[in-house]
Amino acid sequence: MRRNIVHPGAGKLKYEIREIVAFARALEKWNIPITWENIGDPVKKGEPVAGWIKDIVREKAGEDNSYAYSETEGAREAREFLADRANRREKISFPGEIYPDPAAISSADVLFFNGLGDAVAKVFGFLRREARVLGPSPAYSTLSSAEAAHSGYEHLTYRLDPQKNWMPDLEDVELKVRYNDSVAGILLINPDNPTGAVYPVEVLGEFVRIARTYGLFIICDETYANIIFGGAKTAALSQIIGDVPGLALRSLSKEVPWPGARCGWVEVYNRKVDHRFDLYIRSLLDAKRLEVCSTSLPQLCIPAIMGDPRYGDHLAWRAAMFEKRAEEAYAAFTGIPGLSLMKPRGALYATAVFDPDVMGDEKKARSRFLPVSDPSLGEFIKKEIADVAPDKGFVYWLLASTGICVVPLSGFASDLPGFRFTLLEYDDEKRRKIYKTMAESAKKYLASV
Repeated sequence: MRRNIVHPGAGKLKYEIREIVAFARALEKWNIPITWENIGDPVKKGEPVAGWIKDIVREKAGEDNSYAYSETEGAREAREFLADRANRREKISFPGEIYPDPAAISSADVLFFNGLGDAVAKVFGFLRREARVLGPSPAYSTLSSAEAAHSGYEHLTYRLDPQKNWMPDLEDVELKVRYNDSVAGILLINPDNPTGAVYPVEVLGEFVRIARTYGLFIICDETYANIIFGGAKTAALSQIIGDVPGLALRSLSKEVPWPGARCGWVEVYNRKVDHRFDLYIRSLLDAKRLEVCSTSLPQLCIPAIMGDPRYGDHLAWRAAMFEKRAEEAYAAFTGIPGLSLMKPRGALYATAVFDPDVMGDEKKARSRFLPVSDPSLGEFIKKEIADVAPDKGFVYWLLASTGICVVPLSGFASDLPGFRFTLLEYDDEKRRKIYKTMAESAKKYLASV
């Protein structure tokens, strides 16, 4: 072609969570049944949707307006409900600090999207290219890829420390903000995907302080805000943001759960504090107008589902369920030399990390293996791991040996070798067997050289 039509960020769009599926499919010729531990879909893993929630959806689906366009911003009744819900959250102040309470939000500050993937694409896609957002490492692939793609460079990251329950290195955050004036915003994921960490209020307060000090905005992915367990305490961004501009990303997918609804929304805080931030938010709405609106039915269900008196017990039951599974995963991986797993406190995942010294350099890592059923399969894996990260090599061998599909930690914008798996399998016996098999395989893998 006479002109280069490729966007500078085209090569940055990576989603290892689903890319690993293509490799798993390549193993079909060896008739290996796959256990999908890569994708966070509670329903696909057997969790039944509560009958009363299905009743609400059936009732709403019987109304004609659920088949019509909604307003571009989203169904008014849903936006009003969510704005009121945000305003009712208790505001938190910090000792020794006097921060203004955040301004109350209105329905105009809630904007619906076709899932948070759509929201993330818009949130990063309509930023000025030179404006960077500093995010965590490890990071959820959709967020890190979108930030890298919008800028055309590698995602800017701060470190989460696995030895400190995956807490952010706040000194690293502040130094990178102070000495890189291209940083316009900070991204945090709370509870965190992929690590399952939950940030205490004091940590969130430090993010707010840094943002206020350096004139930044905050993006907080709160997809798992109501899936917290193990005694963890945290806060929503709306409770602690004060007068700092910010966005909270929320969704039905994992909480109801209803991933197939593709229904997510953004709550905007302190929109009028900075005219450039306000103009940026208007650009998101303008982009939505080009699409007309997001899907109506799930929006219309939100007030009825979340406002139902049974919803609180529903959330508590699910949190207790995931706490039990987090304990099982932690117990399965305890005591393996060269491998560590911090007990998750929220979200739907656990992340195991190999000790880089035990894993060894790339050459040593590529000499490791797991037993497989067919010599030709072993030769295939050896060829496939020739140019991949060491932890991806383990993931490939695990697939070939056991059929269990997990995601390499290197696929989450991380230089730590490890892997993420889900807490979602609903069948108790099958889930425990999966955890035991993964742990035993990791132990064999590390001992293979």
